[in-house]
Amino acid sequence: MATSTIQGQIETYLGARAESLLGFKSPRIAKERLHLPGPDFVDRIYASTDRSLRVLANLQRMFGHGRLSGTGYLSILPVDQGIEHSGGASFAKNPDYFDGGNIVKLAMEGGCNAVASTFGVLGSVARKYAHKIPFIVKINHNELLTFPNKADQILFGTVQQAYALGASAVGATIYFGSDQSGRQIVEISQAFAKAHELGMATVLWCYLRNNAFKKDKDYHVSADLTGQANHLGVTIEADIIKQKLPENNGGYQALNIGDSSYGKFDKRIYTDLCSDHPIDLTRYQVANCYMGRTGLINSGGASGANDFEEAVATAVINKRAGGTGLISGRKAFQRPMKEGVQLLNAIQDVYLSPEVTIA
Repeated sequence: MATSTIQGQIETYLGARAESLLGFKSPRIAKERLHLPGPDFVDRIYASTDRSLRVLANLQRMFGHGRLSGTGYLSILPVDQGIEHSGGASFAKNPDYFDGGNIVKLAMEGGCNAVASTFGVLGSVARKYAHKIPFIVKINHNELLTFPNKADQILFGTVQQAYALGASAVGATIYFGSDQSGRQIVEISQAFAKAHELGMATVLWCYLRNNAFKKDKDYHVSADLTGQANHLGVTIEADIIKQKLPENNGGYQALNIGDSSYGKFDKRIYTDLCSDHPIDLTRYQVANCYMGRTGLINSGGASGANDFEEAVATAVINKRAGGTGLISGRKAFQRPMKEGVQLLNAIQDVYLSPEVTIA
């Protein structure tokens, strides 16, 4: 597809939001301060770290696979919702995805850089596919069969198991702000150290969980709190950070009203470092990833009525903010495979388009 045709399709998907998202030119943190994605990202950024040669090779394998190969951007298919949201809730729209083979097939046909899923899913087809597409094994999950449900990520296997089934990377979630976050930080920091020792890259889902974060709005998706979660994630040496796209700001301010005291913050977060524009909100997340030294990938969110439009908008925001890509699952696998491939390709087209620039 010609570049002008791709750009026209992107603008069509964005609709009324096209001018705001594609024309934004005044970020509070200038792009010159960032370490931006590019074909040489592994050489320019990761090679300066303490990561081993094997870790660098696996990072290069992910950045060098799929339609976005050689761009410095990532398009990842994550399917761990069978545990996180229950198999029935996740796959009722398309029961074929109870079969892990179809999950990997979607990632391959969709031109993804990697597929992220459970020990069970990837282990069930490892000998057929581990050498054909990079595997990211998600090592912990929120088990929702316990009653009443609770927010706690628990380990479902070992890093050694992920290595044995041919994984290029391990992934994990920490629920920052939750009662169990201290234990999770220790568990996952140790798991990531082991993964690096064995030569695998690390991807951290930096999510927030605390009922107190829901006040006049849901601050689980505020730029300031998710940004700080990212900053904790890079501290334990995650190579790639997965974060929800920010929808608001002012979480610290909302939690520091009256006699309440929460954390430490500076009001310049909301003036000098960030505006209310979605690209600026996301750039603050990038800034907390060591100004882009650790790649930020945003999640695609739940499936709904306007999946293509929302997926493309999220990709434009992430790219223009200085992010490294998108990790989108439900929007892709909760539809026929042909349409899922089309959605993944629509996301990738944003990162392939030279007309969608860094703000």
